Parts: sequence; structure tokens; C-alpha cells
Amino acid sequence: MNDLLVPYYEHPSVRPAEWDAIIAAAPRLYGVVLNPASGPGEQPDPAFAEVAARLRTAGGTPSGGARVLGYADTDYGRRPHADVVRDITRHRDWYGTDGVFLDQVAVSRAEFTHYQRLATAAWGVGCGTLALNHGTAPHPSYARIADLLVTFEGTWASYTRLGPQQWRGGGGVRLCHLVYGVPADVDPAVPGDLARARGASVYCAVPGMGDHPWGTLPHTLEPAR
Repeated sequence: MNDLLVPYYEHPSVRPAEWDAIIAAAPRLYGVVLNPASGPGEQPDPAFAEVAARLRTAGGTPSGGARVLGYADTDYGRRPHADVVRDITRHRDWYGTDGVFLDQVAVSRAEFTHYQRLATAAWGVGCGTLALNHGTAPHPSYARIADLLVTFEGTWASYTRLGPQQWRGGGGVRLCHLVYGVPADVDPAVPGDLARARGASVYCAVPGMGDHPWGTLPHTLEPAR
């Protein structure tokens, strides 16, 4: 099962070995979040365009690689609709992304209509996968528009204290947990086992901490030194 989502927010020219490791693992991944500049940036970045192309064809065919999801911040519904749609469209036009990873997504029913409009816009420009990062369990209505819901984002210490999550939504949506601050001595199989026990079929667990944990890779993907 392809159960690993990799949000890796480093430039390919700065971390080429890490990106090579992600690309080598692409056929085994659920997807990779592409984030050139807290979004697509103001102009196309050739290095990210190359990485996106390599990810999509890593299995030897256009359909044999990993999903490439473009990153767009929504600021919990406060960011204007037009700005988010511009980011989604740029990701598609510049990097050929397969879908979008919307970050800082609101959780209440009150904001659902805003995100439903964003979903419609994403589908309209050709996005095949919609991932919503709530960071906690949202209102069940969000399952109607998403392919993937991130219902946990936090530290390993918090995650190990988390009990089984009871998802109240329905449909075919998959749940994802994003965990950071994983100690080096933790067996690489344990985070995935915990995610599945908590109802998430997709996950990522990295060692990074602080303001930029997603500049590190899961231990299973770290390149040889």
C-alpha cells in the first residue's frame, strides 16, 4: 500500500540527495507536496519543475510515479478565495501537479462553503486529488470534497499520547497523520503502525522540530551518507 505522504519543503539545489531519495521511492508513496515558496512562488522555478516531472515518471511511465500535490496556504479560511485559486492554478500550469495540498484549513461547518468553492475551482483546473490539512478532526462535511484529510499534525510526544480517533465522517476519504520530532531510536515501522491503529491509512513521521520540521525526511527515506 502507498501510505506515505511526503511534505518536503527544501529546494532541490540545496538538498539534491534528499530529492533523489524521494524520487527513488516515488512508486511506493501516496504523494509528495511541492512547495517552492510557501506556495508556487511568483514565477516558475525550473528546479522544481524538473523534480515534479521526475516524480511523475519515477516508475518508468507517466502513471508509475507519485502524486505531486501543490502547496497552498488558506489561513483557516481567512485568505481570499482568488489568492488560493491563483496558487492552485500556478502549480498546475508551472509544475503539472496532480492535485493540491491545502494547508491551515478550518475545521468548523461555518467555513465549509468557502472550501467547497475552492474544491470546485481546483477540480475545474484539473486537480485530481484534494488534500486538506486541518491538523485535527474537522466537521464531517469536509469528507464530501476531500480525497485526503489530515486529522493530526503535531509532535511525536503528543502523538504517542493520542488515543484511537473516532472519525465521524463517511465516504471514501482517507485520513492522514503528520508527525514531527520523532526520535532517532524509534523503529521506522512504529509510526505507520500507530497511524493505522488510529484510523489513518496515510502518514508521515519526521525527526525535525521547531519552525521548519518539514525540511527533514522520514528515516526510511534519508539518503545514505
